[in-house]
Amino acid sequence: MILTLVINTILVLSIIGVLAAVILAVAAKKFKVEEDPRIDDVEGTLPGANCGGCGFAGCRAFAEACVKEMELSSLYCPVGGNDCMGSVADILGLEAVKKAPQTAVVRCNGTCEHRPKTNHYNGSISCAIASSLYAGDTGCAYGCLGCGDCVTACEFDAIHMNPETGLPEVDDEKCVACGACVTACPKTLIELRKKMPKGRKVYVSCRNMDKGAAAKKACSTACIGCTKCFKECPFDAITMEKNLAFIDADKCKLCRKCVSVCPTGAIVEENFPPRKVKKEEEAAS
Repeated sequence: MILTLVINTILVLSIIGVLAAVILAVAAKKFKVEEDPRIDDVEGTLPGANCGGCGFAGCRAFAEACVKEMELSSLYCPVGGNDCMGSVADILGLEAVKKAPQTAVVRCNGTCEHRPKTNHYNGSISCAIASSLYAGDTGCAYGCLGCGDCVTACEFDAIHMNPETGLPEVDDEKCVACGACVTACPKTLIELRKKMPKGRKVYVSCRNMDKGAAAKKACSTACIGCTKCFKECPFDAITMEKNLAFIDADKCKLCRKCVSVCPTGAIVEENFPPRKVKKEEEAAS
């Protein structure tokens, strides 16, 4: 009796399983959504980093968006760059929009020398957590917290913490401008800027929006909003907002006149040859 019951149970379950499989197969065939084969082709041209720098959740999602759009002006893969987008455009029969390459820049020069610590943080080693708890361990509430969230976020090994300065440094050769570090920084100190010839850079390495005296007290290299750089720039590349100067990389001609007049050294110049020493300075020395 028990054996018969077991056999009948097995048979009933088997029949139910077969019927369910048939129903699912029919439903899958009837409601099957045909996928555009070009999605696979576009995804194959992408670098496969799945970094999210394009604004989508991975390369597959970006490929799907490219296929759906009628133009590529609003779509760009920062890792693959112009060559990659050219290949995507060829597959889709569209026109690729070329963009100037970018690199990440850390807008803080508040080293231990310039920005002395006023207290010691003994919590979780995370900029996001530290930022939510208090302003920071120095007098500047806008400066780098030094916990390295940007380093952790970078999938390309393009940013590292300098143990001497306590600040992150970007390797331009490895940076693909994916923007992960920009998103990770709770102080919004990292921004993407256009790559200039020979890797040269001129930018305001400060985000302190306090008035001059307060900013200078917190960090000796802070921008004090004196407007000297704004008045000196012959190319209208500098704007002033909330006691802080900003240099537009698209307008900047790298003349470095702003660097010379900045009284605190808040404006940084990188990868330039040494300046020529004037005869008057040589004679004085």
